[in-house]
Amino acid sequence: MLRFLPALGLLLACWASAAAPERVVVLGGALTEIVYSFGAQNRLVGVDQSSVYPAAATRLPKVGYYRSFSVEGVLSLKPDLILASDQAGPPEALAQLRRMGKRVVILPSAANLTALEQRIYGVAGALQLREDGRSKVAQLRSQLAQLRQHKPAAPQASALVLFSRGGTPEGAGRDTAADSTLQLAGFRNVLARQVGYKPLSLEGIAQLQPQYLVTTSMSLTALGGMEKLLALPGVAQTPAVRQGNVLVLDDLLLLGFGPRLPEAITQLQHMPSKASGEPQQGQAK
Repeated sequence: MLRFLPALGLLLACWASAAAPERVVVLGGALTEIVYSFGAQNRLVGVDQSSVYPAAATRLPKVGYYRSFSVEGVLSLKPDLILASDQAGPPEALAQLRRMGKRVVILPSAANLTALEQRIYGVAGALQLREDGRSKVAQLRSQLAQLRQHKPAAPQASALVLFSRGGTPEGAGRDTAADSTLQLAGFRNVLARQVGYKPLSLEGIAQLQPQYLVTTSMSLTALGGMEKLLALPGVAQTPAVRQGNVLVLDDLLLLGFGPRLPEAITQLQHMPSKASGEPQQGQAK
């Protein structure tokens, strides 16, 4: 992460004297969300398929998924700036854009607070909204400081983040945005020994015995809806389901580690601590 800091500082200084970009393509949903948080969405001419928040972003022209985006699609939009996650690619595609004279700004994607602040500063600098960037980071720090003073309903309660891309349950281990968000909210990830997202068997879910179950809106759809999720044998046997401790968040809210991080932490900290009937459906504001 530290390798980004000197380079980003140099870029910010250079961008201050450049013309403000008017046609921006974003490769990475978290970066798109940051652009919207600055109220600069009028400059967006295209985004990648991971840009699902806010809803208006889904109506912009798409250039494919950020990990395998279409160079032709980007060029067709005639951008004067491309904001890209450091996971965007393939690398040759980014190099090709630069050879075509396009300005490409690559920002860190790590799920930690330092990287989040660098994403905010980087987008703000590239859009020549540096004061907005400073204000946004100050606001974020203040909100997180307030949240640290609040403990979740059950401190260090165990939680499982269940994720699905195509109907097969996966669990979020360490080195993921989901794990980082859980930790910031004060929960213990039952898959802390696992790295990344990996498939889970129904028997494995039952053995984990999480007290809380967290999933995303898209995962819920892929799994067939709440009723089918809760009826899965392994899931149904968990304390989380028996006690009604289930929370659904929108995908970028939980997995994006973006400017709405305080909202994600707040919703996690307000999960029920005992049986409460219906599972909670988190609503992004």
